[in-house]
Amino acid sequence: MVWLAVLLLAVFLVSVFVGRYPATIFMTPDRLIGDDLAQRLVLNLRLPRLLTAVFLGMSLSAAGAIFQMLFGNPLVEPGFLGVSQGASFGAAFSIIFLSHSAWAVQSSAAFFALAGLGLSYFIARRVRFGGWILRLVLAGIAISALFSSLLGILKYIADPLSQLPEITFWLLGSLSSVTWPQLLTILPGVIIGLVIAYRMRWRLNLLSLSDETAFSLGAAPGRERTLLLVVAVVVTSSVISVAGMVMWVGLIIPHIARRLFGADSRYMLPASMLIGATFTVLCDDLARTLFPGEIPLGVLTSLIGATVFMILMIYQKTPVRP
Repeated sequence: MVWLAVLLLAVFLVSVFVGRYPATIFMTPDRLIGDDLAQRLVLNLRLPRLLTAVFLGMSLSAAGAIFQMLFGNPLVEPGFLGVSQGASFGAAFSIIFLSHSAWAVQSSAAFFALAGLGLSYFIARRVRFGGWILRLVLAGIAISALFSSLLGILKYIADPLSQLPEITFWLLGSLSSVTWPQLLTILPGVIIGLVIAYRMRWRLNLLSLSDETAFSLGAAPGRERTLLLVVAVVVTSSVISVAGMVMWVGLIIPHIARRLFGADSRYMLPASMLIGATFTVLCDDLARTLFPGEIPLGVLTSLIGATVFMILMIYQKTPVRP
């Protein structure tokens, strides 16, 4: 765990000097000291972007680990239960009908992300067949499809010259427009949520058991599961509201953490946060430097994440239960 933290710090410090100005791909510290424009670029653009990448990776990985542990399903990620789709719809709804401001987009994304979770939970309680996990999975699929369809309608009625390009670019995922004000707007929800998740990491081991077993061991399954689900939704919607749709981080990173530390959430959850932050920062570095024009971050995380996931499936010898 210490080495993962050291790796994240090293990657972050190196990434400060990675970019296409004032030198291609990498600039030396002496160039930074003697160039006022480079200093302003690093302080006003690169630092908030890198910090947002760190919180983005931590939030999506922690949310993915929480979902996978609570539902006992290694294929669950923050898009589960309509959370990501609800946040996407909320952001597009704000862009078209409300305001383009960061607060409006983030508030709308968070509201509809929580609405996605609430609707999935409500429908799962009303279904009369199957176990609780199966009902929740089916409800999540239905709500995700509903929000995806509504998002398609919003894209159809959006102004093709102004609103539609903004929505499309937002859905691809990017940190290119992140500044200090945007970072500061997401910090309260993200930091509080990650602290709660970290402090309750050992409870995930109990909550992954049946309700009867967890209750007999001193846990309050209903209340604690609800709290952790709300935490996962809040941190996910917060980072998605500024970064857009960044997929596969919440799915693949917990798998890697379980490979390294096992299924014990006391170690797997913080490892997921550290690995996720490092992975996202590295992907953002590639997005900024591979080509003169920036690659959307969500495209790179999906490409690399899907490739790693296929490798893990091919070389998985024994099943690892979440």
